[in-house]
Amino acid sequence: MTHAQQAPHQPDISRALRAAARVQAIEPFRVMEIMKAASAAAKAGVDVISMSVGEPDFTAPELVTEAAVRAIRDGATQYTDALGLPALREAIAGHYRTAFGVEVDPRRVIVTAGASAGLLLACAALVCEGDEVLMPDPSYPCNRHFVSAFGGKAVLVPSSAEQRYQLTAELAAQRWTECTRGIIVASPSNPTGTSLTVEQMGGLLAEVRARDGFAIVDEIYQGLSYDHAPHSALRLDDHVITVNSFSKYFNMTGWRLGWLVVPEQLVSVIEKLAQNLFICPSTVAQHAALACFHPDSIAVYEQRRLEFKRRRDFFVPALRQLGFGVPVMPDGAFYVYADCSGVAHPASGDSSAFVMAVLREAGVAFVPGDDFGVAAPHRHVRFSYATAYGRIEEAVHRMGKLLNG
Repeated sequence: MTHAQQAPHQPDISRALRAAARVQAIEPFRVMEIMKAASAAAKAGVDVISMSVGEPDFTAPELVTEAAVRAIRDGATQYTDALGLPALREAIAGHYRTAFGVEVDPRRVIVTAGASAGLLLACAALVCEGDEVLMPDPSYPCNRHFVSAFGGKAVLVPSSAEQRYQLTAELAAQRWTECTRGIIVASPSNPTGTSLTVEQMGGLLAEVRARDGFAIVDEIYQGLSYDHAPHSALRLDDHVITVNSFSKYFNMTGWRLGWLVVPEQLVSVIEKLAQNLFICPSTVAQHAALACFHPDSIAVYEQRRLEFKRRRDFFVPALRQLGFGVPVMPDGAFYVYADCSGVAHPASGDSSAFVMAVLREAGVAFVPGDDFGVAAPHRHVRFSYATAYGRIEEAVHRMGKLLNG
């Protein structure tokens, strides 16, 4: 066969479409996998009580939905500035003043396409190849993947019930190396619902600052505090980067809207990244969010916050009576991180198997500890009480029948 007659090159599709190496470091989000299993059970006719996903059963109040409809009707649907609507940045700054007693320059507020986009932008701005970032174990799984996406390494620091499952100044000092670039913490936390006290946060930020590190503080559950007045890390250190969201306290999960507050010298850096990665957040969601800060809306949110507290106050003692270990009362968010190893069930020594068994045998969905770290995840499960009080009562009843006969 002559050169001209040779068979054409056959492309190797598997080689052409091979995933980038960074993807190997990103694990599946098991919360979503449990949701799929629960959805399949529901389609098969099972009445599933979902206590897996961290999504309020409440939705946006009337003033917010009316503002969204008005924006659509008025044609306010085109691109905004990459940093967000000036009026919304002003409103967020005003909220810090009235709710938390913190003065924030609106120029430092950056509206994002959800808190996830905010965390992504913060990591893109600060994490370099090979940088180590400390975070507590357990913690929200996506945080470590945001670090990995930019070539960094998430260092999970085991934290105990005595430390309220939080990263402390002492733990940070012990684990800090020449490769450590900063920390990511959440207060209140997912999955534990625990917060750093003002004193603990102050000590941690001082430790990080003394080592010339950055601190990213996830405050998306900040408004959902039950045993003390909510506080922001911004009261303690102007150089901290805080992340917040309209999803949890403001009940706008699917609207995908959040914000960052960053030091002034980072604003132009984040703006450049936001322009290229996201263009801008949802315009309609931004116009709707302006109504979140109306006094009538805040009154609704506060009623709902007290309802979440009522659920917590019922559910945590009920779990303890069922044999779950809950050594720390969650003071915020809507999660309980529980030790299932002492529960009377054959699968209780393996949280993944236990979760699937309870879903199959009792129709109650929650998630194993595998998502949240490597410190004894087989012993731990996370419940979300972001569902109706009556459904929580029914979930306790079903698990009681299963576990206690």
